[in-house]
Amino acid sequence: MTTAEMLRVFGRIGVLSFGGPAAQIALMHKELVETRPWLTEQQFLRALSFCMLLPGPEAMQLATYAGWRVNGVFGGLIAGLLFVLPGALVILALALGYAIYGDLSWVQALFLGVKSVVVIIVIEALLKISKRALKRPAHWAIAGVAFLAIYVLSVPFPVIIVLAGAIGAVLSSDVPPEKAAPVPFGQTLKTAIIWAAIWLAPLAAIYAVEPDFLGPLGAFFSKLALVTFGGAYAVLAYMTQAVVGDLGWLSTPEMMDALGLAETTPGPLILVTEFVGVLAGYREGGIALALMAGVVTLWVTFAPCFLWIFAGAPYIDWLASRPRLAAALSAITAAVVGVILNLTLWFALHLFFSTLGTLRLGFGELVVPDPTSVQWVPVALACLAGYLLLVRHMNLIAVLAIGAFAGFAVSII
Repeated sequence: MTTAEMLRVFGRIGVLSFGGPAAQIALMHKELVETRPWLTEQQFLRALSFCMLLPGPEAMQLATYAGWRVNGVFGGLIAGLLFVLPGALVILALALGYAIYGDLSWVQALFLGVKSVVVIIVIEALLKISKRALKRPAHWAIAGVAFLAIYVLSVPFPVIIVLAGAIGAVLSSDVPPEKAAPVPFGQTLKTAIIWAAIWLAPLAAIYAVEPDFLGPLGAFFSKLALVTFGGAYAVLAYMTQAVVGDLGWLSTPEMMDALGLAETTPGPLILVTEFVGVLAGYREGGIALALMAGVVTLWVTFAPCFLWIFAGAPYIDWLASRPRLAAALSAITAAVVGVILNLTLWFALHLFFSTLGTLRLGFGELVVPDPTSVQWVPVALACLAGYLLLVRHMNLIAVLAIGAFAGFAVSII
């Protein structure tokens, strides 16, 4: 695989990675499994399940794994960086604009149509992934229970994953073993030490040079990077409470604006941390400190992802060679389908309805949209996208451009 081809493919993924983890996983499945055979279906699903077990943005880690699989550490760096950098540059510009001008509603209008297209992309990919991942009745049951557990009962994502893995291990008797070369522990330890140093050494230097703001900022988001199991949504409440209530860096409306802008731009949703860092830095010391705060936040948020993948990726095939572990991983994959369905439904409901309520159901709550609050513009744009993508099979970039133009034009009218 040539470097130019990797730059082109993963650059395309990074630029088009709108809509949060479900949409990003769908895009990577289309680009890396369907369009070109860089990953097999089983490699993709195993890697996705593995990345769901890790702290941090699972989609970015999946991209890093795909690059590593294609071209080693160099490929992993290309894939991971290209997944993050386009969105990071957009968020940097938007955060500075927001800090200076305080209103970027036109950006959300521009991307209204993009989000409508993303709904169709996610639904199509969810159907394809479900078809390949849910091969047994038990897997369908696990996916259904996982969806209900997270959507209705708000069961923490790590609990769902652990339980799914345990059930899979119990049902492992008929799983055939595969062959995989053992991974030398010394190699893993060396990789872990190198990447831990790459992550933590700059943080220590920053703390020594600037212990008043940048040091605590880096320490806080480093801690955040270690507890973000289940993706950005899982840690959003904790981050909002700390940033608004404990640290006083942003107000609650500003935090919600930060999330809204992060949702409408490419890249992982956890880039909302960069927005927070830039805004806090601007208020602390102007544009120069805002830029430094943005770089620090990006570093401590995403550097750990390379540590997890480069140290852990060689074990994915090894896990598949152990019948019980392979069965546990298959069950986790089934549970992940339920989690993606939850993200898909969450995304669609918030896009298509302006008012959502909750309905008490015993021990849980069901999110119920207000039928009178339906937003017909994104619904119509989604129908248009469905026709263009699923019926006419138009180019994805062309459909995204049509959606963005239509959404912006309607918002102006």
